[in-house]
Amino acid sequence: MTIFAVSGLFAQSSEPELAPDRKAAIDSLALEKVRDLSKYISIIGDKETPFSEANRVIERAMELFSEGSQMGVSSLASNEVKYYGVRTYFRRLMALNYDKVKIDWFNIQYISDLERQPDGRYVGVITIYQRFQGITEDGMKYQDTTKKDITVYVERKQTQIGGRLIGFWDVLLGDIRVSETTQ
Repeated sequence: MTIFAVSGLFAQSSEPELAPDRKAAIDSLALEKVRDLSKYISIIGDKETPFSEANRVIERAMELFSEGSQMGVSSLASNEVKYYGVRTYFRRLMALNYDKVKIDWFNIQYISDLERQPDGRYVGVITIYQRFQGITEDGMKYQDTTKKDITVYVERKQTQIGGRLIGFWDVLLGDIRVSETTQ
């Protein structure tokens, strides 16, 4: 778990908006978590990753998500987008029927600013592009590029350090929706 507790980054619950310096720090943390997820997906999908290592990485990746989050999966063969719980998605990724899998994320950017919700959390959306390549032993190759929107939740949490309660902002990833799939 990443604890984001830098002096001056705490907000009062009555504060209407995040101060610009707080928002910039939180935006940076959210983008860092998305980049971490990108690395984890690449490791989990790589057929050369040992099973025990892939499982360890799945556990790390799960820490990035809010409970109940879903991951969208698409293919050029169908217009249908299927959604799976995040852990199920990772397990399916490990079991893909390819001999070699390569997954790259690029052009990672915020498309919607963080907006305060009635419950005090902030919600935003980060868009990424994912390039997927799967190759079978006989040379058959599947490749697509998918645009995905990742919901980002920013919420106030507390932890106890040295007997004192310390407040901090934490970033969790939510649903990852497919917005388009191309060749």
